[in-house]
Amino acid sequence: MEIQEAKKRFIQSWGQLAVNWGINRTMGQVHAFLLSSNSPKCSDQIMDDLSLSRGIVNKNLHELLDWGLIYKAPKENGCRKEYFYAEKSMDAIFKQIVKNRKKRELEPLMDLVNICSEIKPQCEESQSFCNTLSEIKTFSIKADSALENLIKLDSHWMAGPLMKMFK
Repeated sequence: MEIQEAKKRFIQSWGQLAVNWGINRTMGQVHAFLLSSNSPKCSDQIMDDLSLSRGIVNKNLHELLDWGLIYKAPKENGCRKEYFYAEKSMDAIFKQIVKNRKKRELEPLMDLVNICSEIKPQCEESQSFCNTLSEIKTFSIKADSALENLIKLDSHWMAGPLMKMFK
């Protein structure tokens, strides 16, 4: 397989996988394009290589910046274009995805459960509802704690367990 064919396949597949991480397909493809590039790229290069409109590219670059998955390259003297590059560390990428999913999905759930938990059980139906909320709250707290621990792990968190497996 040639390098360009491999990159194209990587970009398409990464875009499909990204949907499972809470990122839209196009955002995943833009991320994969920058991830597979050995130098920063401007929006024109991304538009040309991925056949996307300027608006779509700019929207997805903004989202990727918000997610902390890409960065703006320092501007060179006299250059008005902005160039972008991707975080290459898979540990850092994983942690950013976990942080963003936690912020967008788990924290709003925890807020909702806390608000709804203010009701007092007054009948069988309200008691059942309060029990359900209590279980969701307990699970959410455990999930939040587990995700916080994942985020705090150092970059070699898998090295120890993997080395023990091979001994």
